[in-house]
Amino acid sequence: MAKAAATVHGRRTPCQQCPLRSLPHFREFDRDELNFISGFKKGELLVDAGATIFLEGAHSAHLFTILSGWGFRYKTLEDGRRQILNYVMPGDLIGLQGSIMGEMQHSTEALSPVSLCVFERTELMTLYNSHASLAYDLTWIASREERILDEHLLSIGRRSAMERAAYLIAYLHQRASTLRLFNGSKVIPITQQHVADTLGLSVVHTNKTLKKLAARGLLLWQERGCEVLDGKGLAELAGWDGFDSGKRPFI
Repeated sequence: MAKAAATVHGRRTPCQQCPLRSLPHFREFDRDELNFISGFKKGELLVDAGATIFLEGAHSAHLFTILSGWGFRYKTLEDGRRQILNYVMPGDLIGLQGSIMGEMQHSTEALSPVSLCVFERTELMTLYNSHASLAYDLTWIASREERILDEHLLSIGRRSAMERAAYLIAYLHQRASTLRLFNGSKVIPITQQHVADTLGLSVVHTNKTLKKLAARGLLLWQERGCEVLDGKGLAELAGWDGFDSGKRPFI
């Protein structure tokens, strides 16, 4: 059973000092946008690895931006079988779906210790009414998520097992590299069960597939996760061109 998330508290990293703003991957805020976001943010939430941030079918008063750490979104069948939909990293907005649907249509779990910027769901319309540029950013974020899910669906539907695994690791590697999440070795904090639940394969099939990638010198599986040895080689094997290098927004 997943652990519950911690309680929202008042600890705040000032938006003017947000560590994400220094990354070239993200677009800059103008002064008015930054002042608005500073007031829009209500606090921060810290959760442990394995904690549930959102639970499918539940209502939440908040939505969050990942400030640090790794997580993943997933859905489950009645018998407990799980499909991982996507992975979340710093700068990703989570919980927006609940603002539209009324309740969460998926769950979100922390892969590592995660810190989150907290926003009140009821104040979302203030953003739409007051800042057209930030409202556009929300649309951009939602459209990007759709594009990523399209690629994931293509992978599950048409790539071979080895191509699927190569694509997934290359995708996570590129995102993490852009966000400077690696310290020294490029270890992605996932288990083979996470890979299996993402690719729609059995754990046994996943293990055999990952061994083939390791034999090619593309990755090395460790107790604490997957170390990427050749991100470019993984992408080439998957036939994936990667993301464009343009700047992206975050809230």
